[in-house]
Amino acid sequence: MGAPNVIRGGSHSGNVAAMTLAREGVLDALSSDYVPSSLLRSAWKLMQEGGFSLPAAVKVVSRHPACAVGLADRGEIAEGLRGDLIRVKVLGDHPMVREAWVAGRRVS
Repeated sequence: MGAPNVIRGGSHSGNVAAMTLAREGVLDALSSDYVPSSLLRSAWKLMQEGGFSLPAAVKVVSRHPACAVGLADRGEIAEGLRGDLIRVKVLGDHPMVREAWVAGRRVS
């Protein structure tokens, strides 16, 4: 499903709402090709409104999509994987990226 669907509260084209699928336990992955910031926001919303734990919500926007496209070397914190990480600060209800690491090197 598209992460913007979670943020909007439904599909822009009338299809099923991603949050409905999340609550039913059948949402595997979220992606976004046109609103990258929606990934972090949608993970946060899955945690707040969809009954997901933080680790489960993060996997929906990181590990699961990475594995779905054959990028098994990323998407979780584990020995031998790339080490792509973000540090997040929450202001009100809005998670914001404060720092990022790619392949274990700080990039911001």
